[in-house]
Amino acid sequence: MRVRTLPLLLGAGVLLLCATLGFVITLGTALLWGYLAGDARAVVADQTIYYADSPIGPQAAQSPLASVFTNEVLYWTPLIQAWAAVYQVDPNLIATLIQIESCGDPSVASPAGAQGLFQVMPFHFDPGEDMLDVQTNARRGLSYLLTGLRLANGHAGLALAGYNGGHGVIDDGWAAWSAETRRYYYWGARIYAEAKSGLPASPTLAEWLSAGGSRLCERARQTQARLEQENKAQVMVAQAP
Repeated sequence: MRVRTLPLLLGAGVLLLCATLGFVITLGTALLWGYLAGDARAVVADQTIYYADSPIGPQAAQSPLASVFTNEVLYWTPLIQAWAAVYQVDPNLIATLIQIESCGDPSVASPAGAQGLFQVMPFHFDPGEDMLDVQTNARRGLSYLLTGLRLANGHAGLALAGYNGGHGVIDDGWAAWSAETRRYYYWGARIYAEAKSGLPASPTLAEWLSAGGSRLCERARQTQARLEQENKAQVMVAQAP
């Protein structure tokens, strides 16, 4: 037995050495390939790994707002750009959220109870807050979106799914999502990608409008027309002698 032990130990050592060398070579090749091909992720200051095309951060916040969104959403362009700067989020993602949630109607309420421009559920507000106030609604909605983006490591589509179905769905995977959340991911992720691509129009947005979104936008147009009339009346009163 002692005579055979040494060759066995030598053989095991050789195999272990070969395995280690193979792992190192494979890892090195993978890292080199990732460097040459362009890694899909990037490390930011807080050491969290985000997708390289993440909508979070100063550079993303300075992205130009695409013209693919409906006029009812572009109506809010100055505020969208301001919110992008405050929350350090791509304005195109903010516009995508407004597009599929309310189409720019700050007074809309869903059958489930979601309120306002960002369709925020009542339990996200503090007691006494005006849920339909645009700035309050944006603060609550964008805070929730930003949390989802962090949980999803900057993946816009997953963050949108979490906005619709709750942050718990981010790690659940497509198969566990409700049909509503799957549709929401489909609309949101594609509209956002098309807005970022530089296309003159969004085919997915056109599909969303045909699927029923146009009714939401018609209501938004009516609300915005009423707001304009109210603003003009207030200006006239202020200017009256």
